[in-house]
Amino acid sequence: MSVTATSRLSEPGGGFAGLLNRWGLPAPLVLGYLGLLLFMIGDGVESGFIAPYMADNGAGGEIHASYVITVYGVAVMLASWLSGALSELWGPRRVMMVGLAIWVIFDALFLGVAVAGQSYPLMLVFYGIRGFGYPMFAFGFLVWITAVAPKARLGAAVGWFYFAFTGGLPTLGSLIASFTNPVFGHYGTLWLSVGILALGGLICVFGVRERTGYQRLAPPEVKPVQSLVSSVSIAWKKPRVGLGMIARVINTAPEFGMLVFFPTIFANQIGFGEGRWLLLVSVIYGTNIFFNLIFGVLSDKMGWRNTIFWFGAIGCAISITLLYFVPIALGADYYWVALLVGALYGATLAGFVPISALLPSLAPENKGGAMALLNLGAGAAAFVGPAIVSVFLGPVGAAGVVIIFAALYLVAAVIVRFLKLPEEAGETAAKGAGSRAASTATR
Repeated sequence: MSVTATSRLSEPGGGFAGLLNRWGLPAPLVLGYLGLLLFMIGDGVESGFIAPYMADNGAGGEIHASYVITVYGVAVMLASWLSGALSELWGPRRVMMVGLAIWVIFDALFLGVAVAGQSYPLMLVFYGIRGFGYPMFAFGFLVWITAVAPKARLGAAVGWFYFAFTGGLPTLGSLIASFTNPVFGHYGTLWLSVGILALGGLICVFGVRERTGYQRLAPPEVKPVQSLVSSVSIAWKKPRVGLGMIARVINTAPEFGMLVFFPTIFANQIGFGEGRWLLLVSVIYGTNIFFNLIFGVLSDKMGWRNTIFWFGAIGCAISITLLYFVPIALGADYYWVALLVGALYGATLAGFVPISALLPSLAPENKGGAMALLNLGAGAAAFVGPAIVSVFLGPVGAAGVVIIFAALYLVAAVIVRFLKLPEEAGETAAKGAGSRAASTATR
């Protein structure tokens, strides 16, 4: 990153740009945040109905549709890792442009060829390849943010990222679909989502003029294979970064896992019904959106590790336990209590937001590699959570799985205590050396 870019973003300045900077929203990137929101709205439009839609339009059943989603998930995980590594080589903006092109081209092929022709093999191919699109676009922009935002307000800048990210997927995307499906039908709504996403992508890649994202972030001597290898090898060269990736997996693995078996429990066993369960999900994610921003700003004041430890890891261990056991104990007549504990879980999930600021700061000389591992953890969570459910739901039941999830959050809390920044580790070592010297002097 150039000295010019650093100094410009380090000063709040005056006027509207200064106001944005004081809020932790980097003014040169503001159109990027707007574009990201629209992009993720377009991506999230399908989230509430795509699996059954594919099952009825060429996949031939729910199981085959789930295979398409699985292939898509593998692509998301790989692209989540590549977004950081390639941003080091190509620059974040180019990675974002590639992600945008992949999404639009292969979604058009999915809708215009695979769905229109009722071809299941082409569904697997086109929808699967499309999975490379959104992580390269969204996480490429996240790398751009971490490269230029001043360290003192990096937590807030990342909080704004997740405010836009989760605001679109699934929250506003699903809300738009609820209005457009009755008017345009599912097929028309899916085409509408392409337009919304393309508009957001164009605003982002052509509207943001901040120059750091236009250039490679790695030193000139770093070769492509070397960069890709370093984005993995950093896990053992910088063990704290590897631990941070594990904490990132734990962050959302229970979230993905609970969505596998909670719908049946809440809708049928407790008796809320599908409508009130969906409203509960909206409350969880709606709360999460705003607390992504709140904890992003708060973490810059009370410390990234402290925020993750207390509000994220410890908070989620408590809230996910309450989210299951309180409604089970009280029953359908106390739906309002379920909404409260759901909002609590959504808020505490946001306590992990500063990890996107913390991990690249643990390896300032290889931020792209650290972001690649962080993004890999985000993608892996989509597999780990459902895998835990599939393995343990039979032997230990729903309550046992929830306890496992709570225990994982406690493991994350332990991990976070080791994620000290280089200057914090130096201070600790200096204090230890001073104490030993004082002890030696008194003997």
